[in-house]
Amino acid sequence: MTGVSPALLLAGLFVSDAPRPEFEQAFQPYAPLIGSWDLDVTWYDDEGQLTRETKGEWHFAWALDGSAVADVWITPSRAVRTSPDDGEWGLSIRIYDPELDAFRSTWMGPRAALVKTFIGHAGPGSITLEARDSDAAKTRWIFTDITETSFQWRNEDEDADGRIFVRQRFSGTRAQL
Repeated sequence: MTGVSPALLLAGLFVSDAPRPEFEQAFQPYAPLIGSWDLDVTWYDDEGQLTRETKGEWHFAWALDGSAVADVWITPSRAVRTSPDDGEWGLSIRIYDPELDAFRSTWMGPRAALVKTFIGHAGPGSITLEARDSDAAKTRWIFTDITETSFQWRNEDEDADGRIFVRQRFSGTRAQL
């Protein structure tokens, strides 16, 4: 394929127009998230005190021939970034596992070389992804209040004693591209 840039080739192979028919029902909880979002991002310390606020962006798409949902989040957003070394870009890939009747999700944050794996379940207007790693007894990433135009997201850790620490909150609104 002469004349096609590797980036365009990969993008065309990676992103899909829709979920595969056999996954359409399972991926319904993610359908309202497909597209681009502007974020208000907040971080908290162990005492629950606000430590930082910024703007962010989050982009969701059907991927891998419609058998996955992929997303890229960027914080701070490219519009407010002050230097190339500012912030983080993260990538998640989600697949449906029919044996678990759940989503398997892997997030990669290249700046800190972090990889987290989650098992996710959908509820009414929500999606909860849970991981167990060395940083906490449990880490949960929870989408709530999901509509076509907005959602809420939080990152929380639960320690061995059951105490919950909210680490981040995202308030998402549909981007006007």
